[in-house]
Amino acid sequence: MKKIILLSAIFYYQVSFSQNENHLKNITQLTFGGDNAEAYFSFDNKDLSFQSNYKKWGVNCDQIFLMKIADAAKDTMYKPAEISTGKGRTTCAFFMPDNKNILYASTHKSGDNCPETGDLRKNGKYLWNVFESYDIFISDLKGNITKQLTDSKGYDAEATVSPKGDKIVFTSTRSGDLELWTMNIDGTNQKQITNGLGYDGGAFFSPDGKKLVFRASRPQTDAAIKDYKDLLAQGLVAPSDMEIYTCNIDGSNLKQVTHLGKANWAPFFSPDGKKIIFSSNHKSQNGFNFQLFTINIDGTGLEQITTESVFNAFAMFSPDGKKLVFSSNRNNHGTHDTNVFIADWQD
Repeated sequence: MKKIILLSAIFYYQVSFSQNENHLKNITQLTFGGDNAEAYFSFDNKDLSFQSNYKKWGVNCDQIFLMKIADAAKDTMYKPAEISTGKGRTTCAFFMPDNKNILYASTHKSGDNCPETGDLRKNGKYLWNVFESYDIFISDLKGNITKQLTDSKGYDAEATVSPKGDKIVFTSTRSGDLELWTMNIDGTNQKQITNGLGYDGGAFFSPDGKKLVFRASRPQTDAAIKDYKDLLAQGLVAPSDMEIYTCNIDGSNLKQVTHLGKANWAPFFSPDGKKIIFSSNHKSQNGFNFQLFTINIDGTGLEQITTESVFNAFAMFSPDGKKLVFSSNRNNHGTHDTNVFIADWQD
């Protein structure tokens, strides 16, 4: 009976969400507790990899999980399979082209415990950790690590795979700053492709595999540059001033797409490669009201996609272009939970 009531409630929220979010149809909640983020599709559109800290699943900090979309959509008590080791802290999982392996970053080689995050509201700023102990690994779907792709000193994470299945893009501090790097699908031929001072991260390939879209901060004043460098030396970044950029996969033809101010991040190309969907708080008065927007790759045609709740981010289109998955704190009944949602995409 409880499951029926919950499913009925979900249906009600589907209807209310759709009234103001016309591009999203049949919105379905897939997780029901904890912080669940960075849910990304398998190449066959059937599964999701994502990270969660949901205590009821027996984890102490973010670990990587595998979700069967069809099963999660019909069962509110569904428990996804844990893919990571359960040791250390993990982030940024992404399927490999064979749909049999998952790429993710983990700190587990530096210790079994979750690394301490420290005070992430220092001096009134919201901060992100950039743990130097992160490296990038490949795991099979049973949780067995099959390969380590990075072993350089410094932060290596935020890895995603080209739709062509030939390259990986990731963020690294190995050259002294948070820059984008690419490598072959087997981890060889690692190359730095961005060079501007500031945080370059969260990159994804265009559908044809020729371009990248990413978030970037570009401190300009002496004070901003000092602040950025001081925080990075402590393994921290303040993600409050970021814009969306694109470039070719070799780093050429770098272009700033948004000029909105505040935090514009978590971008992803539309299925036709002509638009970018991203999260932004540029309309917010207090800084914390993140909604999804789309924009043409030339910076025109900004359109707001979501209106519900105050946090919507990590949007990804399915490889077939029919679905959108994203994280949101809608329907969390006054808690701080962030859950994964999936919807049919309507142009």
